[in-house]
Amino acid sequence: MRKNLRNLRNLRMVFAAMRKSLLCASLLAVLFTLTTLAQQREPNLRPIVRGRRAAVAAGTPYATEAAMRLLHQGGNAVDAGVAATFAAAVTEYTHFGFGGEAPILIRANGRMYAISGVGTAPKLATADFYRKRTPDESDPRVMPGDKPGRIPSTGILSAVVPGMVDGMIVALSEFGAKSFADVIQPALDLADGYPIDETRSTYIERFRPSIEKWPDAARVFLPDGRVPRPGEVFRQPDLARTLRAMIEAERKAGAGGQGRKAGLAAARDYFYKGAVAKEIDRFMKANKGFIRYEDMAAFHARVEEPVAVNYRGYDVYKPGFWSQSPVMLQTLNMLEHYDLKKMGFGSAEYLHTLTEVMKLAYADRDSFYGDPLFLRPPMEALLHKGYAAERVKLVDPQKANGEPRPGSFPDFKTIHPALYKEEIKEPANPARDTTCVDVVDSNGVMFSATPSGAWLPAVVAGDTGIPLSQRLQSFLLIPGHPNELKPGKRPRITLSPTIVLKDGKPLLALSTPGGDNQDQALLQVMLDVLEFGMDPERAIEAPRMETRQLVSSFDNHAYIPLVLYVDERIDPAVVKQLEARGHKVTVRSRWRSGAAPVLIRVSPESGALEAAADPYGYRYADAW
Repeated sequence: MRKNLRNLRNLRMVFAAMRKSLLCASLLAVLFTLTTLAQQREPNLRPIVRGRRAAVAAGTPYATEAAMRLLHQGGNAVDAGVAATFAAAVTEYTHFGFGGEAPILIRANGRMYAISGVGTAPKLATADFYRKRTPDESDPRVMPGDKPGRIPSTGILSAVVPGMVDGMIVALSEFGAKSFADVIQPALDLADGYPIDETRSTYIERFRPSIEKWPDAARVFLPDGRVPRPGEVFRQPDLARTLRAMIEAERKAGAGGQGRKAGLAAARDYFYKGAVAKEIDRFMKANKGFIRYEDMAAFHARVEEPVAVNYRGYDVYKPGFWSQSPVMLQTLNMLEHYDLKKMGFGSAEYLHTLTEVMKLAYADRDSFYGDPLFLRPPMEALLHKGYAAERVKLVDPQKANGEPRPGSFPDFKTIHPALYKEEIKEPANPARDTTCVDVVDSNGVMFSATPSGAWLPAVVAGDTGIPLSQRLQSFLLIPGHPNELKPGKRPRITLSPTIVLKDGKPLLALSTPGGDNQDQALLQVMLDVLEFGMDPERAIEAPRMETRQLVSSFDNHAYIPLVLYVDERIDPAVVKQLEARGHKVTVRSRWRSGAAPVLIRVSPESGALEAAADPYGYRYADAW
């Protein structure tokens, strides 16, 4: 009996020890899981900025402050967006200036609109000139990196007609409520002087030799012959004088009782038909450039229907085929054939699928996109759901493809640059262009823009203070290609603002700098919200990847197959799986992602406006 009791006590002790051991093991498993999740999900570097009346996201505090000023003065999202863009043109000249371009998406009056504030090629700029040109170092127009048979990436020979100013005035006239004087005032204050930051000072130092080639540019960016230091007050008196003259032109028209739109037209005409156009003409003739007064006077920004697809109940709107924007729409059509949630965010399967599908969309971009006013791409076919269903059949789930594979269409010649001649595989210089401006107000007015061009080292047009764009480089010189350079034509740009509606109501506005990477970054941010349920700031800060298997829109138009950049926070095991599939993976810092998105979300539950901005790209957001 006593022996049985001892055995029972021993058995109880064994069971107690087992329970304790199992409990410890369970706790250890839980702790391991929590640690892993914590490593995968770092806390947001920035909080979501929320408001009820309006939200703004842009490139600098100067731009967001300009937008907020207009909102507090009773302006709508368009007034605020235009003010922010003008302010950015004064302060973000490393990435964008007054002579640049800006595609715009607007939701107003319950409808969607696209504005092509993109300048055209001068009438004197022909493809034959650049094909036959051999740069001569004695020619002052020759800039660093200038090579035979190419359009230079900087300098006076890469300039198109300035498009941003007219695009913004058209937006203001058709969808805003304020005057030119109202929206330009923050920019004018900044042109009179603002404390320069480290980014601007560093860029001026970096491009000093190129800036010094042009006396008018040197007078602006190298005051007293030196690089301004961070914190110094940086002034642009020539630009300030131009802006004041435009305000005066508007005031005179208003004094005649002609109304707000007539005043805006007068400000616009001062730029495109008045003193600014005449000075640009004089400067170009004196320095053997191509823009003439007639090019300026003939230019008009176009209000167009945006293109759109429905992705799983969400209506996604983009500018047309004169931009790269439809790449995202084509990709979304193909992604509907996959269960992305089941794949899991950041998995090798997800990143591989996204990469391979985007390669197909970019192959179509490189073959078919161009100004529809000159050669209409097969737009309806490219965005058709049936076409997407056929394209996804080309995706191998286990192997990366390194060949350009554009589609084919009856009566339309397929010309992919990498198939036209020997592939250019040397890396292109990274594009230095572009900022972003997004504004949404509580009345459902939405403004999304990607201002760009006229970045350093820009050529400044005489005493106007206006730096000129370098967008001519985005044309191709391949005969018969939809994006072949022709006088009066818009280059196929990379700039790509985005608006998303749900059941006809505002949901998302987003844009980013980043050149060819823009639609890749925006697509991933949007999927983070729509597919993986991330909050706006989490989506903006989440790791991203970028494929380089496309024809660069800049410099030497390089085509680099199989190269894939991934964020350093991607699991190393996932990187190995991607490499096993044939991707040439480069891991890069989160601070060098190649894009810097901003995002505004309208909460479906409360209607609150939520703004997020990429901290790794030094973007800024505000709300009211």
